[in-house]
Amino acid sequence: MPNERGQTKFQIDLRRYLREKNVDRDLTRVICEITDASKYIINAIRTGDLGVAGTSNLYGEQQLALDVLADRIIQKRLSHSGVVANIVSEESAEIISVQSPSTRRYSVAFDPLDGSSLVDVNLAVGTIVSIYEGEDVLLSGRNQVAAMYILYGPRTTLVLSFGDGVHEFAMNQLMEYDLTHENITFSGSAKVFAPGGARSQYSAGTEKFVQHLEESSAKLRYSGGFVPDINQILLKRGGVFIYPHLTSAPLGKLRILFELNPMAYLVEQAGGAASTGRGAVLDLKPVGIDDRAPVFIGSRDEVALAERLIAEHG
Repeated sequence: MPNERGQTKFQIDLRRYLREKNVDRDLTRVICEITDASKYIINAIRTGDLGVAGTSNLYGEQQLALDVLADRIIQKRLSHSGVVANIVSEESAEIISVQSPSTRRYSVAFDPLDGSSLVDVNLAVGTIVSIYEGEDVLLSGRNQVAAMYILYGPRTTLVLSFGDGVHEFAMNQLMEYDLTHENITFSGSAKVFAPGGARSQYSAGTEKFVQHLEESSAKLRYSGGFVPDINQILLKRGGVFIYPHLTSAPLGKLRILFELNPMAYLVEQAGGAASTGRGAVLDLKPVGIDDRAPVFIGSRDEVALAERLIAEHG
């Protein structure tokens, strides 16, 4: 049972927790395949080659060897799960149809190693996952049935929602995940803020929003990684991350399918909000797997203020 801070007094492992919450058996299988993959990924991060793999993803970004390895590990686990119809990875140019015999219950979009360029300077990185029922992933984020991320930091932790709040699990010495925080929720105003992108390219409305954060009690905390920054905002129970529209990138940087949808789902489940600056992220319907959007995500009041200032000042 959780205490008043949401921390659990007795250890409950992930599989038992999902079973006690009556999570669909096939969805449980998908979630557990990803957490099993994370055991190999964290080992690769600790011991693997940090050199460049010599290939590029569809965005023209040079892939690190760890990107390629993490992608292959997750794809293999999901392809052999028996319950996945389609897979789409940030490192792939197209949606991958699973040809092996399958009940085809779920489809999965994922970023295998978000922030991978931070590995060689020993900063935290993570895996981000979005799960849909059926064969289509090019849907609005409100169609997600679960979302999760795994943070590879000083501890390896999993933050998960299957539509019933947001819960954190930590990898133990046996490399299994135990529940550590149940029903994480935002409370009060933003305690930290993480502004991405070149500030010289912010719009007037975005600049006024950042000035407001600076004048408030919020502290600047930006790691350069989407997973650790969102994790801090959630675990601090208040904060805001932005990667806004820039003069050189009016659609921002982050991808709707692999990054924004799953994080927006988690943050909304925790009582926060996620906006493009002009509307909810989860209402966007991507046309292609590489679609991007600006994002203001975190504490509800701050996100609403960002929308208001952008409407007034651009």
